Amino acid sequence: MERYNGAKEIFAEYGVDTEKAISALKEIAVSVHCWQGDDVAGFDGGGKASGGIQTTGNYPGRATTPQQLMQDIRFAFSLMPGKKRLNLHASYAILGKDEGKVDRDEYRPEHFAPWVKFAKEIGLEGIDFNPTYFSHPMVKDGLTLSSPDEKVRKFWVKHGQACLKIAEYFAKEMNTYCMVDIWIPDGLKDVPADRLTPRLRLKDSLDEILSVGYDKEKVRVAVESKVFGIGVESYTVGNNEFYQNYAATRGICCLLDNGHYHPTETVSDKIPALLAFYDKVALHITRPVRWDSDHVILLEDELKEICKEIVRGGAEKVMIGLDYFDASINRISAWVVGQRNVQKALLYALLQPTAKLQKLQDEANFTEQMYLQEELKMLPYGDVWKEYLERYGFEGDDWFNKVKEYEKEIGKERM
Repeated sequence: MERYNGAKEIFAEYGVDTEKAISALKEIAVSVHCWQGDDVAGFDGGGKASGGIQTTGNYPGRATTPQQLMQDIRFAFSLMPGKKRLNLHASYAILGKDEGKVDRDEYRPEHFAPWVKFAKEIGLEGIDFNPTYFSHPMVKDGLTLSSPDEKVRKFWVKHGQACLKIAEYFAKEMNTYCMVDIWIPDGLKDVPADRLTPRLRLKDSLDEILSVGYDKEKVRVAVESKVFGIGVESYTVGNNEFYQNYAATRGICCLLDNGHYHPTETVSDKIPALLAFYDKVALHITRPVRWDSDHVILLEDELKEICKEIVRGGAEKVMIGLDYFDASINRISAWVVGQRNVQKALLYALLQPTAKLQKLQDEANFTEQMYLQEELKMLPYGDVWKEYLERYGFEGDDWFNKVKEYEKEIGKERM
């Protein structure tokens, strides 16, 4: 408390109220992805991730059943401060023993009822959802919704429609919105002969999915672009220009994944650009290393800039989700490190004298603006972070040793 009081005084000198920052951070929900816990394998028979997506490493202790994954999520979430939502992929459907033949185009809310029960038990804010357009035999020649094969397209359209109905179920049960993110792996390895027609097919497929009818107050649909993927290095059907125009003309959201752009592009700049036109922006935070490699989130400069723009634009306007999967290290630790770093970056943003910095910019006083921005980097953010943890049940927090103890316990059962 003594160190916090000192930090509080220092921030006050810059016009920053640390009490307001702590209170605001507590209210910002982060949607934590389930797939870090099992290397994106899922439970619907897909097995190993495929179709433009992969994970690396084979650290012991991977969850292989719904019960094991829920056990890991429960423990990991107990080490994460702040409000949390659960982000599910459709491949995590829990099918009964007699339902093994139910395919993704026939998924129903009851296949996800155990997840709703679980989310309520651990006090989550809500559930978000993702149709799973990978790791399935109907991904033909790397294509789904843009395939020239009508049978393939129809299968995946039905899957998307089923997911919207499941999302309505999540929203009703959790009494909050459900964000549905559509990402597909469609593209070509080498130079295409036709770039337009696959995009026209994708547009028609997406229109057909949305035509099923859904409660737009409860279900927030987003489309997620990508530069390239494994096996689709030369051409991606759902690129940034396609999806931004599609979202704008269909009244849905764009989802920004900070691993899905060229290395010189920054999502921190894209967030305020979209907020100039959209009421809501969806976001996946990851850590790209040279490309969309989905490394665990670290407290790096771009993460801080992303969180500054979330706070400046209005945190309620940005639906924050996490998206990374590292199987080379302890999966629980990966989950917790990434989520905590997003919380730290949000706190860093909340502790900026934003109004003063904006005034200096408007006055073209760039010399003092630069001076102040650099001085702010050395303020005692860590002391405020520690106070935040202690206030909300993490006093004497030593989460990593808890992870090591947990690893020993589950090791007896899984290794």
